[in-house]
Amino acid sequence: MASSAPVSRSYVDMVHHLIERCLLMMMTLEECMDALAKHAQIDPIFTKTVWTELEKANKELFSAYNSSQKKRVFQSSHKKSS
Repeated sequence: MASSAPVSRSYVDMVHHLIERCLLMMMTLEECMDALAKHAQIDPIFTKTVWTELEKANKELFSAYNSSQKKRVFQSSHKKSS
């Protein structure tokens, strides 16, 4: 998608839905951007923009999600060093 082209509400809604699916799979922002670029041909910058807007609108949810992500990364790295 060209960055200068107007974006329809339905396209934003579709990306929003796909991001929610990424969240259910406990993906990081980077993993989500990569997956949507690869499987849905969505510009990573657009994915990041929609993700950021979702974070602003759902601060408590993303605060808990980000904490969960940090714990997951810590536990994963801890298991590897054991």
